[in-house]
Parts: sequence; structure tokens; C-alpha cells
Amino acid sequence: MVLVVLAGCASTHHAAPILERAQRPPPRQAPVAAGYYRVQPGDTLYKIAFQHGQDFLDLASWNRIAAPDHIRSGELLRILPPAAPSVTRNAPVQPGSVARPPEAAYDFADEPPPQRWAWPLQGPILTRFGAGLNKGIDIAGPRGLAVQAAANGRVVYAGSGLRGYGKLIIIRHGKTLLSAYAHNARILVNEGQSVRCGQSIGEIGDSDADRVMLHFEIREFGRPVDPLNYLPATG
Repeated sequence: MVLVVLAGCASTHHAAPILERAQRPPPRQAPVAAGYYRVQPGDTLYKIAFQHGQDFLDLASWNRIAAPDHIRSGELLRILPPAAPSVTRNAPVQPGSVARPPEAAYDFADEPPPQRWAWPLQGPILTRFGAGLNKGIDIAGPRGLAVQAAANGRVVYAGSGLRGYGKLIIIRHGKTLLSAYAHNARILVNEGQSVRCGQSIGEIGDSDADRVMLHFEIREFGRPVDPLNYLPATG
């Protein structure tokens, strides 16, 4: 009788050491000097001007921006008036260059100043202009109610990149006026789109807010003004 003995070969498995490649930290950008702002992804000239309370045409002039879409992520923009007229952007200012950008690049021809304004939302006013440093008015309403353009204009910003405003829509009305609609649940328009007074542009919500409401602003030359001086009287 043949006995077959199966001998198992015991082996010890040694896992190869995992060598994690050191993650290189992203290069540190130089601190931004006072009076300047570094452009972030998704920024627009209008959003930056709105954020810093400036007229977008002044911002374009100080930085020699020929058209509103001629800004790039990472570049520095002057956001305060220059101390001297010889402000340069990326190259020396050429003799004879104009102080303000060509207005043709901004398509003002089809945007006359509003002849009339309308309420963007029908509802009780929660907070009036100037109360607690409020730059506009806050209007209550049920979630999902349509937010309407307060006047004819062009959408120059639609997004959520401005802290404290949630989903924000900014509409330009000619050369001097902007209207802003904050805390939307949904945005129904795109940047560059022309809108008519009373057109639905969003839905009321509570994005970046502690309750459902519409925060509404009107700005003239970049400065907040009381919307109640423009909107028709109610009741």
C-alpha cells in the first residue's frame, strides 16, 4: 500500500509597504495688496464690482478692460480708485488711450434706462433699506414662488459665488443701474440673456439665508439705493 502524504507548504505573506507619495501643496499666491482683488474661477466683472460696491465701468476703466468678459482667473484687479492717472493693467498705458472702455463692448444700445419698475415679488416687507446695514429690502413669500425681473434689462450674473447672497441674479439696466435678486431656490435665466419687466427669472428660497425670502437691491453707479424710491407704491 502506497501512502501519499500531502505536505502543505506554509508560507508567510508579507504585504509590500505602501509608500504614499508626498502631496505637494499648491503654490502659495502672493498676498493681495489693499485696493486689489484676485479674480476667482467663475467671477465676472459685474460680480466683482457688485461685491465691492463699485460701478462696473469704473472697474473696467481702472484696469483697462476693453470688454466685460476680458478678465482671467488669477489676475489682480484694482477695486479702488487709483491715486494717479497712470494705472497699468498688464502693459504700460499707450499714449492717447481713453480713460473709459468703449461702451460699444457693453451693448447698451438695447438697454435704455427703465421707464417703469415693477415689484419682483408680492409679499410683506421683512426688512427695509438701511435697517441693520441692509443694502436692499427683504420680501417674504412661500418657497417656490416666481421671482420676476423688476425692469427690462440683461442678466450679467447668475450664480452662487457671492457669500451671503446664495443663488443670486444681477440684471443690468442701461449704463447706470443694476438690480439684484438673492436667496433664490432656483435660477431660471442665464448670463447674457435679455429679460423683460415681469418675466420669471427665479424662484424664492432660502439659499444662504435663515428663512425663505427674496433679498432685492437696486444699485446706481454701483452704490445701493432704496428700492422703494423706484418701485411703485402699493395699496
